[in-house]
Amino acid sequence: MLQENYEIIVVGAGHAGAEAALASARLGMKTLLVTMDIDRIAQMSCNPAIGGLGKGHLVRELDALGGEMARAIDATGIHFKMLGRSRGPAIHGPRAQADRLAYQTYMKKVVETTQNLLLRQDRIEGLLVKDDKVVGLRCLSGAEYHAPVVILTTGTFLNGMIHLGLKNYSGGRASEPGPGECSRSLKDLGFVISRLKTGTPPRINAQTIDFSVCEAQEPDEVIQPFSYQTKEITQKQLNCYITHTNAKTHEIIKAGLDESPLYSSGGELRNSIGPRYCPAIEDKIVRFPDKDRHQIFLEPEGWSTQEVYCNGISSSLPPHIQKAYVHSIRGLENADIMRFGYAVEYDFVPPTQVFPSLETKRVEGLFLAGQINGTTGYEEAAVQGLMAGINGARKIQGKAPIVLTRDQAYIGVLIDDLVTRGTNEPYRMFTSRAEYRLILRQDNADIRLMELGYEIGLISSDQNNSLLEKKRKVGELTKLLEKKKHLNTPLVKILRRPEMDWAGLCEIDPDLKVWNTDPEVTEQVHIEVKYEGYIGRQAAQIEKFKKQEKKLLPLDLDYYKIPSLKRETQEKLTAHRPLSVGQASRIPGVTPSDISVLLIYLSGKYPAIA
Repeated sequence: MLQENYEIIVVGAGHAGAEAALASARLGMKTLLVTMDIDRIAQMSCNPAIGGLGKGHLVRELDALGGEMARAIDATGIHFKMLGRSRGPAIHGPRAQADRLAYQTYMKKVVETTQNLLLRQDRIEGLLVKDDKVVGLRCLSGAEYHAPVVILTTGTFLNGMIHLGLKNYSGGRASEPGPGECSRSLKDLGFVISRLKTGTPPRINAQTIDFSVCEAQEPDEVIQPFSYQTKEITQKQLNCYITHTNAKTHEIIKAGLDESPLYSSGGELRNSIGPRYCPAIEDKIVRFPDKDRHQIFLEPEGWSTQEVYCNGISSSLPPHIQKAYVHSIRGLENADIMRFGYAVEYDFVPPTQVFPSLETKRVEGLFLAGQINGTTGYEEAAVQGLMAGINGARKIQGKAPIVLTRDQAYIGVLIDDLVTRGTNEPYRMFTSRAEYRLILRQDNADIRLMELGYEIGLISSDQNNSLLEKKRKVGELTKLLEKKKHLNTPLVKILRRPEMDWAGLCEIDPDLKVWNTDPEVTEQVHIEVKYEGYIGRQAAQIEKFKKQEKKLLPLDLDYYKIPSLKRETQEKLTAHRPLSVGQASRIPGVTPSDISVLLIYLSGKYPAIA
């Protein structure tokens, strides 16, 4: 039997697994990345797109910490768009369609050429655990791989089941099997396992679409890259298009519901929970009967393919119904379907069983990242993978884990939401989830996080020096605007006027145009000056938040010995094991009065905490 030893093993080479393995290897760990198909590294199983509102913030933060996703989309993006421009800067979110195959090829090459990282095609059958510590895993090939840290990033493959009409079969993606007995292994170790579902729409041949009757969506003329290392996007850009469902479409879908796994009496997905914000088209028709149409984005999948992704009509209806409703849509009357949509149901580990470091509470050295924690989306998976890879490496190095807080990053919001509040539906990041979003903007992710990335060891000296120079220039320009005046009014006050922007200020004082060679600097100064009052108030809120986060709770604290706590609260705190008073206050069902009782108890037993 083959036996090999590593420092870190990553299971699964999707977006979470690729980032975890790259981070681990780049931090010097001897890393093994095990995947069922090495030709599908970082495959975009659903929409070939990166970013969006909230999601784009995550990718920019990942880049500032040293992850790879931003560079990958910059190199392979075919339609870049900054979303939310009509609103304030906190809502702006970069998004880009990718060439699906080019993105996958890019990531495969990076993984294959990274030092300290070995890629192995195999299928995990179970975990090896001794004395509540992970020691490795066994695979279908019969091989055993040993390591003190294992990171599971199984995506939708954990006991996955594909549904197409009333037919179903095992798999995490169309034509791909699930990862053996891994789910059973987790159950045997005492983990609570639950089920979620997601879906994908039909893909159609662009040559059979009448784009002339669809609304064209052009990419941005001036493209902002995702990565702070990318200077310019030069590759050819493609249009996307919009069309809509109609009354005929809706009638076809309603008539076919008895063949839907979501709605038929024998349908196996009737009680499964899917993504709230991108439901199947049959869900939309049933839940919103008053809507006479639903928007569909026709998104190309690459430069060298005719395949078009129909964003907005995900479905698990059988093929003959999918064909009928697609042909009822304006512009798609003669469309050839290349791949039918389907739903996938899969196991996940409710994430309250995981520490903020993403290490599991039950098994030391076992980390979980991505959809196994209940999230949906490439971006949410990638940032978890990055943090799991970083913290797995730091565990080997004997260093404290890196835990980003809610005031530091959207990544911190994401992980805190998962491990503190849990989720019973696929979790998706939105700007509305971040209470400090005016400070956590996509434009300042480098200022917030890149020095930390440098300290961790994933950001180079050159990148860090560029950041320090940018911060110096921001400070210099801010002081200049405070000093210079126009008609006895400081320029900083003029810029703060609602009707004024940077271009207008340059017309008032043409000497400022010399700064236009540094648009990132002028953007930062413009935003910080314009929203100074709001930012100041949010900074004050953050200071209050930090005080609660600094009050750390002993992991062995017996909440049942706090007599004034309600039994329900005792049970919740015991189950969640919060690391701080602040985290305890965010557990669903824990009230402000519970926190007061906890603080009073701590003041007597642990005065240094209270």
